[in-house]
Amino acid sequence: MRIDIATLFPEMCRTVLDESILGRAQRAGKVEAHCHNIRDFAGNKHNRVDDSPYSGGPGMVMQAEPIARCCEAIQQEIGQRPYIIFMSAAGTPLTQEKCKQLAKLPYLTLVCGHYEGIDQRVIDAFADEELSIGDYVLTGGELAALVVADSVLRLCDGVLASHQGYEEESHYNGLLEYPQYTRPEEWRGAHVPPVLLSGHQANVEKWRQEQSLERTRRRRPDLIQRWDKKRRDSF
Repeated sequence: MRIDIATLFPEMCRTVLDESILGRAQRAGKVEAHCHNIRDFAGNKHNRVDDSPYSGGPGMVMQAEPIARCCEAIQQEIGQRPYIIFMSAAGTPLTQEKCKQLAKLPYLTLVCGHYEGIDQRVIDAFADEELSIGDYVLTGGELAALVVADSVLRLCDGVLASHQGYEEESHYNGLLEYPQYTRPEEWRGAHVPPVLLSGHQANVEKWRQEQSLERTRRRRPDLIQRWDKKRRDSF
């Protein structure tokens, strides 16, 4: 899979993408991540990409043409049109189910807004959808795009050591993950649950499922309702 990020701050994005698991996956040729500076497509000597909003208002708005040129350059480089997402606080909330869908795509482009937003015309012309990572506002779309890139790329084959690395995590199957423990067996008076030391894998799996259900009921009753409905619908 290849992800491209169109941004005013490519080095900020590149620094994150080149580290840790995603960095190793890129160096191993499992996935690709590319960052493009929208200012390179400004078409003026000052590389200006923003202007004041029509009818007044605070701040500046990112212009349509530089973003359009950037998206078109990415498409030309790839050789086909990628799936294009504009990061936006007004977008559809990101979910694990959406990440699983996006991870099946060969090419994904994430466009990062800044200032007071992006000229709606380029969104209408290029966006396949708009995504939000939560009900709050950031200073720019870079952090949101990196969240999407990380959550999607880690699901691609060969990025993690095994599918189990993400299939048992919170949200993947609709529930929160069970508690995790490691050495030492006793830490400041707190002990690892005995079942995890028993070596009885069936009992361990039963305990993990019970803990997952209980944690989800206590912390996210909304998820439990959806999980119960999904189970009923599957019968």
